[in-house]
Amino acid sequence: MIKIHDGSLTDAELLRYSRHIMLDQFDLEGQNKLNAAHVIVVGCGGLGMAALPLLAGAGIGKITLIDFDIVDITNLHRQTGYQMQDVGLSKVQQAAKHLQALNPNIILEIIEQKVTFSQLETIVAGASCVLDCSDNFSLRKDLNRACLKNQVPLVSGSAVRYEGQLTVFDFREGESACYECLFSGEQADDGNCALFGVFSPVVHIIGVSQAQEALKLILEIGDVATHRIYLYNALTFSWQNFGYRRNPHCQAHDESLY
Repeated sequence: MIKIHDGSLTDAELLRYSRHIMLDQFDLEGQNKLNAAHVIVVGCGGLGMAALPLLAGAGIGKITLIDFDIVDITNLHRQTGYQMQDVGLSKVQQAAKHLQALNPNIILEIIEQKVTFSQLETIVAGASCVLDCSDNFSLRKDLNRACLKNQVPLVSGSAVRYEGQLTVFDFREGESACYECLFSGEQADDGNCALFGVFSPVVHIIGVSQAQEALKLILEIGDVATHRIYLYNALTFSWQNFGYRRNPHCQAHDESLY
């Protein structure tokens, strides 16, 4: 493992990240922010494997990968970070292998198990942000509450059929809504790719957008996708967005106080 950067970039790193560094609002200060950041990605499936190469390539100092699944041949039409030889193998192990080959100057932490709420509370503490790339409502609920309690920004994405959605909950803001403010269990647990299928480009569009918003959060640039949910439809090639507010009766917010 390589140590997280101390704020100084080598000549090789300056060259590697030069096309980012030359951007307005980015420069050396921005690259150092990325190098010092810790991003957690929950789910190394379609969304995660779309987001992860961009985070690793950008030089995020530490990335934690959480997944307990293995690569299945039905994954490969959309999870293009994996190859035929990865089928039957651990997703997090193979993802880490490919990401380390992409950028050896980052730390990759692997958590290969089903995680509980109490474990997530500890795992997310102190992280720069968390990407929810999972496809299970129970896990989404636990992750939402863990981030809420620790005031860690959560970048939430999902994709099924020809549609995707994305929003950011910045729990550093005292009045931020959360995932459970928007979705009850009945509303949220309404299907996944295994049940209904998914159009592969949608997965990448949402996953790449999650990486984009995570980088903007860390860099503190632009308008991050907070307080609005963005809905993508591949069949009409269109985006819609709707504002939302914190639900005063949200149970997750009530429980985060204790």
